[in-house]
Parts: sequence; C-alpha cells; structure tokens
Amino acid sequence: MPVKHETSTRFRDEIRIIPPWAYGLVVLGYSAAAAAVVYAGLSRNPPFSLAAMVVLALLGGTIIGCYFLLIGYINRDASRRGMSSLAWTLLAICIPNALGVVLYFVLRKPRVATCQQCGYAVQPGFNFCPRCSCKLGSSCPQCQRAIGASDVYCPYCGTPLRDQAVPTSSPAA
Repeated sequence: MPVKHETSTRFRDEIRIIPPWAYGLVVLGYSAAAAAVVYAGLSRNPPFSLAAMVVLALLGGTIIGCYFLLIGYINRDASRRGMSSLAWTLLAICIPNALGVVLYFVLRKPRVATCQQCGYAVQPGFNFCPRCSCKLGSSCPQCQRAIGASDVYCPYCGTPLRDQAVPTSSPAA
C-alpha cells in the first residue's frame, strides 16, 4: 500500500492555532441555541413552527460558534505576532457588532520571521539578519532592496539583475 504524503496548507496551519477552549465555547453556543429551541417549543404558543426554530437554532449556533472560534484565533494569533493577546481579545469581545474582530484583522502586525542561521526574530522585508548578517532573501546588488526571483531589472533603481545582452537597434540599410 503506497504511503500518502499530504502537504500542509496554510489554512490548516492557521486552524491549528485555535485553542481547545474556543472549541468548548462552540459546543456551549450550540447547546444554548438548542436549549432556546426546547424552551420555546415547550411554551404554550411557540413563536415559530418547530422546523423554523430548529433552522434558527442551527443558524444561531453557527454564528455564535464562528464568533468564538474567531476570538480564540485572535487570542493565539496576536501573541504569535508579538502583540498583546489579552488586549486584542478583550477588544474583539467588547467592541460591538464584531467590529473588534474586523479591527484586529485590519490593524494586526505582520508575522515575524526567524533567521535560518541564528534563530533571531527578524521583521518581514529584511534582506539580512541584524544579528549574524545571514542573507535572508534576494536583493539588488546596487541598492540592496528586496527583489523578486523573476525580476530582470531592479524595480527601485533599474539595475540589470542578469547578465544578458541588451537588444540594440540596428541602423536601417
């Protein structure tokens, strides 16, 4: 039987940082939605039919569950990015209408990378490690700014990046 080699996707890696307590809150959210359906169903005159209440409970439980998962993600992701996890979690919870969650995703810092040689935390966009001067990415030989692997000319200073013959126009005969 051949061994199946799965490659990890970025989405899976991001889902893995959600803490277990967030999943526990999701279960509580669905339980609260189910309890509301049972309570409304046992009342003398229910507001909706039983089928509509079940659909509303599933929809409400899903919305509450997604909100709790986002709160758990914000809690872990903020500390991973060097931000205050407690402050951002409280902001995401306390700012109404999920605007705190939106604010987090708009204002969050980029993830910090690590140097392959010394393990020092390096800000994104650095071409060299500030501790050991290890080259972290490709850079222009003239202006030392980051360049793409397929760039022929530096987008900042125009320096040719590859040794190639520049086409010249031949004079008309």
